Amino acid sequence: MPLLAHERPGLPESARGFLQMLAHERHLSARTLAMYALALKELLQALQPLALEQLNSGHIRRGVAHLQRKQQSPRSIAIALAAWRGYYRWLARQGVVQTNPAQGLRAPRAAKLLPKALAPDTASQLVEFAAETPAQKRDRAMFELLYSSGLRLSELIHLDWHPGASALGWLSEDLREAVVTGKGQKRRVVPVGTRASQAIQEWLSVRSELAQADEPALFVGARGQRISAGVVQRLLKQRAAQQGLATGVHPHMLRHSFASHVLQSSGDLRAVQEMLGHASIATTQVYTKLDFQHLAKVYDAAHPRARKK
Repeated sequence: MPLLAHERPGLPESARGFLQMLAHERHLSARTLAMYALALKELLQALQPLALEQLNSGHIRRGVAHLQRKQQSPRSIAIALAAWRGYYRWLARQGVVQTNPAQGLRAPRAAKLLPKALAPDTASQLVEFAAETPAQKRDRAMFELLYSSGLRLSELIHLDWHPGASALGWLSEDLREAVVTGKGQKRRVVPVGTRASQAIQEWLSVRSELAQADEPALFVGARGQRISAGVVQRLLKQRAAQQGLATGVHPHMLRHSFASHVLQSSGDLRAVQEMLGHASIATTQVYTKLDFQHLAKVYDAAHPRARKK
């Protein structure tokens, strides 16, 4: 039977007491306790021969630097700091220390990952395919609409095939606009491209073959009821695999691709913000970085002074 975190050797009695308190009073999971135990061990090893009760804020900073040198992620360092803060808070309640040397220290900020977008040709190849069966026509209409209008997955699956008092979203009669309800229950109108509009028209011509008679949803699953988010994700993943795409493709990647490609072509950040339904322009500005990456690749490939010899 594996040892519990507070039973492991190499920890002083005070640290084992702290972990035991977390296990019995706070009911933390075994995994969290193990991470806290490891964090306390790391601090001991980094600052030996000092005892944990002797450490000050400068020592804790050295402990953080030790974890950085070991190339631990910002998230792992944040967990370690949480363990150290909790430990010294507990020691203060016991009257062992007067101050918490880990209080106020923050983990290094994690690098903000840019959203992944497909190349325009790849996105077009992904959403444009021969559709013969009703299910294939539905899939093509969904994928075209995701890429054409930059919809969130939740906005797509909550579209109804006609307006109604309880509808969260619907298409205009000419299928050139979609009304959707986004985050914060904010409603917006987005354009629908010609290819997407044609694909939706083809789907509507066979929708009755899959949908239950009283089902209001625009897109339905195998049981004839509103399609689920998980099914859409699975279908898109299957389509990407058929195209031999190495990266994991998901519906939100089509939204990122929509935003990136519109911005590359138009440069109109405010319009992209409005179409995506972002409350803040700062959220949309991430796509300017994607746009710059695209320009940088073109530059590296084309400029004679950019090429490596």
